[in-house]
Amino acid sequence: MDRAKLPPPNTFAGLSLVLDRVAERRDDSGWIAEQARSTQARYLLLDTAGEAFLQGDHEALRWLDVGERERWLDDLPTSLLGIADGRPHFLLVLDDPARITTLETALDARRVSLRAAGLLLPAHEAGLFAYAKGLSHWQRETRHCTRCGFPLQLVAAGHRGQCTNPDCGHLHFPRTDAAVIMLVEHEGACLLGRQASWPPGRYSTLAGFVEPGESLEDAVRREVAEESGVIVDEVHYHSSQPWPMPASLMVGFIATARSRQIVMRDHELEDARWFTPQQIVDGIADGSFLPSTALSVSYQLLAYWLQQRAGLELATLVVSSPR
Repeated sequence: MDRAKLPPPNTFAGLSLVLDRVAERRDDSGWIAEQARSTQARYLLLDTAGEAFLQGDHEALRWLDVGERERWLDDLPTSLLGIADGRPHFLLVLDDPARITTLETALDARRVSLRAAGLLLPAHEAGLFAYAKGLSHWQRETRHCTRCGFPLQLVAAGHRGQCTNPDCGHLHFPRTDAAVIMLVEHEGACLLGRQASWPPGRYSTLAGFVEPGESLEDAVRREVAEESGVIVDEVHYHSSQPWPMPASLMVGFIATARSRQIVMRDHELEDARWFTPQQIVDGIADGSFLPSTALSVSYQLLAYWLQQRAGLELATLVVSSPR
């Protein structure tokens, strides 16, 4: 495979190239406290909706320094994200609407959702935002022990929850829900579907959550069969994408169908149909076909397929679209 022809990395992916999560130091409370007091420390602030602060009119995160954290948010607990560029990066979550409004003015900042930020921010900042949002969601949703019901206390720099019941003490770890997303092909065409709530003309690859006791490949075959009635044979991994909206990991595949027979079974989709590369080109040109946004792994799967099968660049087609 010619790597020069591969699409760019998925949005939110590749964070390990710039961030060391230093998981081995999370239980070292003295070292964590020292890093939090360092003049090199940076703090990413999220509200309870999972929105981050941007720098005024700039397309960059508004990081707080240690002085700003001590001035306005010294009462908030911190979670260590890791070390990047030799600087410790922490997460702060603020749940007071009045303080949020005050800080927006004081910091000359505006709030933005992860979905919007993924198309605005540099790749490493989008990845850090996604990481922070996923961690904060788990912290907010995991408040009590599933074994005994006692409250949990965050430990390990925010990455574990420990039951406060001395007779239990069970540890809870952040969880991610795996989902498969797949481009299914058959003799020069790909299978795409749409939901009724989507904008007119939007079609996307099929997707669904992995069930207990199921391999990723089997999940691909089951989901495709349930949503479209199409039977899949070969399944090959393409790439993955963290998707903390709120807590998923999208695992992308290219799959091959036995035939093009479509029988809508679970009625989750409004429509499913086969598209040739030329039909996609024509649909984008006349406005009748709208791919997923570049934020998603669905877009990357379609871009990869078009490039590999027809030498077409999806980004170029979209840019030249009349929409």
